[in-house]
Amino acid sequence: MQGGAFLLESPKPEEIFTLEDFTEEHRAIAKTTEEFWAQEVAPHLEEIQHQNFDVLKQVLRKSSELGLTAVFLPEKYGGMEMDLTSMVIVGQVLARDGSYAACHGAQTGIGSLPLLLFGTEQQKQKYLPRLASAEMIAAYALTEPHAGSDALAARTRADLSPDGSHYVLNGQKMWITNGAIADLYTVFAKVDGEKFTAFLVERAWPGVSPGREEKKMGLKGSSTTAVYFDNVKVPVENVLGEIGRGHIIAFNILNLGRLKLGLFAHGGAAEALADSVRYAGERKAFGKSIAEFGMIQAKLAEMAVRIYANESAAYRVVGEIEARLQGMSWNDGDASTRVLKAAEEFAVECSFVKIFGSEMLDYVVDEAVQIHGGYGYHQDYAVERAYRDSRINRIFEGTNEINRLLATGMLLKRAQRGTLALVAAVKRLQSEILSGPGSGETDVVANAKKIGLLLLGAAYQRFGDKIEEQQEVIAGITDVLMNGYAMESAMLRARKSKRENAADMAVVFSSDAMDAIETSARTVLAVCAEGDELRTSLAVLRRFTKREVMDTITLRRRIAGRLLESGRYTI
Repeated sequence: MQGGAFLLESPKPEEIFTLEDFTEEHRAIAKTTEEFWAQEVAPHLEEIQHQNFDVLKQVLRKSSELGLTAVFLPEKYGGMEMDLTSMVIVGQVLARDGSYAACHGAQTGIGSLPLLLFGTEQQKQKYLPRLASAEMIAAYALTEPHAGSDALAARTRADLSPDGSHYVLNGQKMWITNGAIADLYTVFAKVDGEKFTAFLVERAWPGVSPGREEKKMGLKGSSTTAVYFDNVKVPVENVLGEIGRGHIIAFNILNLGRLKLGLFAHGGAAEALADSVRYAGERKAFGKSIAEFGMIQAKLAEMAVRIYANESAAYRVVGEIEARLQGMSWNDGDASTRVLKAAEEFAVECSFVKIFGSEMLDYVVDEAVQIHGGYGYHQDYAVERAYRDSRINRIFEGTNEINRLLATGMLLKRAQRGTLALVAAVKRLQSEILSGPGSGETDVVANAKKIGLLLLGAAYQRFGDKIEEQQEVIAGITDVLMNGYAMESAMLRARKSKRENAADMAVVFSSDAMDAIETSARTVLAVCAEGDELRTSLAVLRRFTKREVMDTITLRRRIAGRLLESGRYTI
């Protein structure tokens, strides 16, 4: 399927990838990672939380002995050469603790992937085996004090030496994960103050100095520092990619990062839900366990429903990208290009997953604290740490605000270039609307897509080429499209798995998602039209949001019952 085509097509359940499609190899890597977590990470969490970086590095290097730091890397560089699904499975399991996940994720994601996908053969042979074994720890240095979301406003500068042998690097980076423990930084700077370029910079070189550890709200066990570069001599052979093309590296790596973050969010949320289920079963009040109270059951069920929707959407995107990589070998000359193009093709969906996953996790950990009551506010309980750790995810990998603008913005650009038939779809919808109400579409997923097309048409008609200046409108449209995508993913997976709990969760999510879609659509339409035109648009919206009222209280009770019986998130 083409990226963005979810708006135009109606896939069958067997056409999307879900957890139920895991191979024996996928299940094996999940089991290995689970065992590593239990034996090597969990026993050291308290030391990691108190910034014992020797222990953190020791655990990371033990993970490399199992290949967990090199799942996606080619065998010739010391990797396991497994697929994208395997890589995200490892990240999902390790995301039970935000601090360790941040360290491990930086090593295997933004720390290694730029080199894998853009490096020269010489650079890969020099550094990738050492990253695979965690002999070297990696970090990604993009953000600056005055350049956060606007990365191209970077002031770090690189100037070619008179003899042409090296660049002299000067500047400062901020919020660098693994900052104090890294041995190799991917650093973005402007050559001659103009050409945005990436460099591979070793910590051991004179002039490279990490700052002090930042005092953070969460992720307290990970290293986050500024990194300073004072006349650092970077050999010309350590330029990563092309001079002036650093933005290609920065922005393309973020696509995979956003997808991985959505599944990191799943791992953290499932852990918080399991803690909450366990606590609710043990905590007594008014003569019985609080798990027997309807409002507690409603919270547990809603946590599971949102986790299910996120997991379904995220693995659907993983499957879309994997389909484009089928038959690929890292020995192929175009392997890196294929990976980049596959991720870029589904950049819109990756942004959806990032937004939805990070906001889902915030909801889940917040309710986990609420279920624990006063104990949830105490540092002796894991949900307190999970609550603090969660918040950064709405800022990581491009803020959720930026991603809301990017998602719909990318769809509009594809429509303008003629690579996605949105214009024709909007015209077909307008013809359908003009032809009268007809019998009415009862498929909520189909109607959610029609609402998305209705808003895209209305917004473009009102604002034309200046639509991207209307940030609230763009964000509102993204929310409609994102919820529609998650709804379709949840419904398709439920039909495919034929599991009763999946079906119940999909129905509950769809009911609530349609309410959210209707609210966002009303807000967007109100700024795109007025008078009779607005009344007509709202009448069309009512037609598309008309549906049977579902007894979601009973459904949530059933879902909660299954959670309490299993003791964890389950479908």
